[in-house]
Amino acid sequence: MLGTLVNAAAVIIGSIIGILIHKKLPKKLTKTAFQAIGLFTIFLGISMALKTQQFLIMIFSIVLGSILGELLDIDSWVNRFGDYLKKKLKSKESNFSEGFVTAFLLFCMGSMTILGAIEEGLGSPPNLLLSKSVLDGFSSIALASSLGIGVLFSALPLLIFQGGITLFAASLQDVLTLALINEITAVGGLLLIGLGIKILQIKEIKVLNMMPSLLVAALLAYFLL
Repeated sequence: MLGTLVNAAAVIIGSIIGILIHKKLPKKLTKTAFQAIGLFTIFLGISMALKTQQFLIMIFSIVLGSILGELLDIDSWVNRFGDYLKKKLKSKESNFSEGFVTAFLLFCMGSMTILGAIEEGLGSPPNLLLSKSVLDGFSSIALASSLGIGVLFSALPLLIFQGGITLFAASLQDVLTLALINEITAVGGLLLIGLGIKILQIKEIKVLNMMPSLLVAALLAYFLL
């Protein structure tokens, strides 16, 4: 769990730096930084989505997963949790939940998350997660400077999600093949494209309701590849 703990710590430290910067930045610069993050998110999503080798798996995953997520209404549950944290912290930031969700999706959708967690879980040095920690640390500075304290609290779901994969890595090593990871990553890329579109305020997309697409992609890839 060392790699995940370092990763979470990097996000917390980076977020604190970003929050301190955020308080001193004019709204004009904050808006510009926010738009830059949106563009980068779309670029990252496209690069991840291109990892797919089976477009049918991607299509069925995103459609079926989105329908399932809409029925479960994951977006409302997570936003309510974000509002609960905001209330407990007595935060006045209007985009607390947005920062929380955006940071979590950016930090947990990539293949480095899965591969790095498996690497450490199987007893190897957590080199991938340590590298990811550096990237996430700098990213959290940029995110928190635009989205505020919600980014800091994304370290909690990051710890649970990434740490959970690490703990169960031994039992998952025969299941999580490279082909399967690529399909999960590709669908995660689509989610990031949706997130980027939402950040840029082009269209309101409930990306959280599409999260079950990752599970659908894993199941389809496991049985079809």
